[in-house]
Amino acid sequence: MNNAQPDTLTVVGAGIVGLAAAIELQRAGFNVTVVDKEGAGTGASKGNAGHFATEQVFPLADPAMLPKLPGMLLDPLGPFRIQPRYFLKALPWFLRFLHNMLPSRRVQNSRAIKALNQDSIAAMKSLTAFCGCEELLTLNGSLLVFEGTPLQEVQKEFRAYADAGVELQLLSGDEVRALEPSLTTNITNALYFTHVGHTEDPYRLCLALESKFKEMGGKVVTEELVKINTSNTDPSITLETNSGSHKTECLIIASGAWSKPFAKQLGYSVPLESERGYHLMMPQLSRLSRPVASYNRKFIITPMRDGTRLAGTVEFGGLKAPLVEARANCLFPHAKALLPELFADATVEDGVRWMGFRPSMPDSLPVLGRSQKQSNVFFSFGHQHLGLTWSAITAKLLAQEVLGKQADIDLSPYRIDRFS
Repeated sequence: MNNAQPDTLTVVGAGIVGLAAAIELQRAGFNVTVVDKEGAGTGASKGNAGHFATEQVFPLADPAMLPKLPGMLLDPLGPFRIQPRYFLKALPWFLRFLHNMLPSRRVQNSRAIKALNQDSIAAMKSLTAFCGCEELLTLNGSLLVFEGTPLQEVQKEFRAYADAGVELQLLSGDEVRALEPSLTTNITNALYFTHVGHTEDPYRLCLALESKFKEMGGKVVTEELVKINTSNTDPSITLETNSGSHKTECLIIASGAWSKPFAKQLGYSVPLESERGYHLMMPQLSRLSRPVASYNRKFIITPMRDGTRLAGTVEFGGLKAPLVEARANCLFPHAKALLPELFADATVEDGVRWMGFRPSMPDSLPVLGRSQKQSNVFFSFGHQHLGLTWSAITAKLLAQEVLGKQADIDLSPYRIDRFS
């Protein structure tokens, strides 16, 4: 592609991943259009926990969860659930998930996760500086707190992260409360991840990126993509939407949990599932200065600009089932236990419930890079729990790939055909 005469390029998806990619490619000289059925940042990018979680270096497929799985699945309000009607549909994904519990697979997948994590904060710092929204990135670390967990078990967790190259400190309960005085005295230890961050408003971050993209000359079109037409004789791609058709010379699929049918139209069968993630947004402003995750309760609290966000839980139920209010409500008693003074007079009815779709692959790796079937088609989806964390770094790597440059890291672990 000749940057002296910029090609037209279309990004399908206006979440944080798609917007970051659009900015990088517009900066590279392309005439970029973003197509999204609902507009910028309205999906999982809006309601996530706001945590730049570079400490998460271990794949989700962990054999340690196997003995706990039956109890977790039977508990309708537990941290992990499959809706009964969806079990058979999700079964092929879970069989692949189990395969990725093999030690060799875990080592390989963890290595690929760490490769993306390594420069993701630096890439986000650069992106927010370019977009003039540095205040939306706070680098104050995060805490993983333990309530009464035996010290030996806490130390084992500490060593696992340290051995994986994560920068952290092991804190006593008193040291935890020196950092965050509002936390309960029931906390006996914590892991303090010192080189991670958070945003006080992930939706506002998306809007800031959209604003900068438009300022650069990029276009955002609110239309629903229906069909992708490619031809062996015509190098351009025709996109059919609910409002008409558009031609583009280069296509990026970055539509998160909705990427699977588009990949299929392009000749790929990908084991993409949507993890339905919940949050409860409470209006009370916490005095926390960093995200606090609970080892025992399996959820996270993040201080936000307009309140306190309680997030967590994984539910498999597809893209069409409605929000289950109880799964958002169940986060409140856990938050009240950790922040007793903040929520002393609060009730769950004070909160606003939200549910979004995390695009997840069974190996915990995204799909990233060029199509092996069409040289002008690229992919960036399947970022699972790390869409916010990886958005800027995958945008940078994708731009290198589109421009035909050597990417900063080896992209082969993320190829779309790795499941063939």
